[in-house]
Amino acid sequence: MITKGQKINDRYEIIRSIGEGGMANVYLGYDTILDRNVAIKVLRGDLSNDEKFVRRFQREALSASSLAHPNIVEMYDVGEDDGTYYIVMEYVEGKTLKQLLKKRGTLTLSEAIDIMSQLTDGMAHAHDSYIIHRDLKPQNIMIKDDGQIKITDFGIAMALNATQLTQTNSVMGSVHYLPPEQASGKGSTIKSDIYSMGIIFYELLSGSLPFRGDNAVEIALKHMRDPLPSLRAENSAIPQSIENIIKKATAKNPKNRYDSAREMHEDLLTALNDERMNEEEIQFKYPEHEESKRVKKTEPATEGEEEVKEKEIEQLEDDETVEDNKVDKRNKLIIIILGIVFVVILFVLALIFLILPKAANGKTVKVPDCTGDKVSVCEEKLLAAGFEVNTKIESVTSDTIDKNKVVKTDPAKGRSIKVGTKVTIYKSSGEETFELDDYTGQDSKTVKAILETKYGLVVTIEKKEPEDKTKEYEEDVIIGQSLAKGSEVKKGDSLILYIPTDEKVFPDFVAEGYTKDDVDALCKEYNLNCTFKEEQTEKYAEGKIISQSRLAGSTISKGSNLTVTYAIKPKPKPSPSPSPEPTDEEPTTGE
Repeated sequence: MITKGQKINDRYEIIRSIGEGGMANVYLGYDTILDRNVAIKVLRGDLSNDEKFVRRFQREALSASSLAHPNIVEMYDVGEDDGTYYIVMEYVEGKTLKQLLKKRGTLTLSEAIDIMSQLTDGMAHAHDSYIIHRDLKPQNIMIKDDGQIKITDFGIAMALNATQLTQTNSVMGSVHYLPPEQASGKGSTIKSDIYSMGIIFYELLSGSLPFRGDNAVEIALKHMRDPLPSLRAENSAIPQSIENIIKKATAKNPKNRYDSAREMHEDLLTALNDERMNEEEIQFKYPEHEESKRVKKTEPATEGEEEVKEKEIEQLEDDETVEDNKVDKRNKLIIIILGIVFVVILFVLALIFLILPKAANGKTVKVPDCTGDKVSVCEEKLLAAGFEVNTKIESVTSDTIDKNKVVKTDPAKGRSIKVGTKVTIYKSSGEETFELDDYTGQDSKTVKAILETKYGLVVTIEKKEPEDKTKEYEEDVIIGQSLAKGSEVKKGDSLILYIPTDEKVFPDFVAEGYTKDDVDALCKEYNLNCTFKEEQTEKYAEGKIISQSRLAGSTISKGSNLTVTYAIKPKPKPSPSPSPEPTDEEPTTGE
């Protein structure tokens, strides 16, 4: 049994349990050599003596070790310590996609597309390595505070080129995201993961699952038989292009689905383009359900031919009976497996809520609130309450807490835990910033969605006349941005993306150094009614424009009135008249 404080392979110290599964348990651990937190998956003790499960566990490690992608949890180490088989993986701080959905209900269209783009990109990488996940669901997708997702738990992944060590006809994975071929007991392919991703996309936008029932068998049968409910019927604001992606991914017949996760990923990137938003509803090439065998009527036959036809009909009926029996056996197998799963779940819930609380003993104390405190003050509070303090202080970004002040603790404030528990302090490293890239040439709507949802920027799109007027541009392509590449920004900062406009606009004559002759040429080119005024000034060179009646950036229309004032040299001032010279003569009086 794994306990807190235990070291695996004399290196990984167990901090606490963070999850339990049917095949392995997962713990938060501390790598004493590389000084970092890790997630440790340990094969359950009752299975470590089962050669089949050990081989499956080792195969998972070999399969996952070949995956290196920003949207897939990284695996660091694999080994065995005194009969304990373990895998050491990247520890991801954040919440699961399921927890986010419970909190938010539904996500916005741009948020859902961003998450699905990351998910399909990660799974395309896995499929390129011949690895199928087989258990994709929101519970197995972590989402970090910065919006990045991480696909976890390749615990039942299967290498396509590996030997068949698992029961490929068994139902493995949550029934709510179960592809029809798995529900009917058939093997999995990459298209099985594509179906699960389609159901996840549906849930992100609707906030609910497409198929519900009183039991798992009923839900599985709906995946096999019932058509997917229409999203647009509930929300007409959802574009037809988005519903087409979901319908294609969740087609009952795998032939009608995307051929690869990469194809689905590329479809997502263009789904919000204007020419696709209102595209026609998708029509499948292949039938979604196979038709039963039927005997066609023919013209009346002879007595001998009739006897042969009767035998053929009897044979077909026998074949259908055999096929029905096979279907019944598969359905029974599904019921048995799902029944076992439910019993295990009930047992785990009973263990968590009934047995463990009674078995727990020792004094418990609430973790004090250290939010905004200095680290030294927080340490004093924790020690006074009877806790141990982890000597390693973690750093996290924060928009609200000053740098080097305490953001949170683990376990969190207000939790009642045993005296003596080790508590980790997280201090603020300040607001999270990132450097802008050069987005010139990219689609403005896609860039806007990513920057707003992933980084929290306030992005506006404005039209601007291109500097190169001879070049042809696509309608929504970015030709400039208000902040240059490499500029550091943070959540809430503003950015303007400029796209080309076909309209001609008035330039800023003063700022751009236009002369009277330049304006005169512009007036003739666009047939404007221009009035020129002079102003004597030494501030501007002669002939330069001083002011304009039309605002810079306003649209130029044929026949518009424009008044500009240009500079002329001041005229020289006239010399003053000489004063009369005084004389000594007395003025005459006329007497």
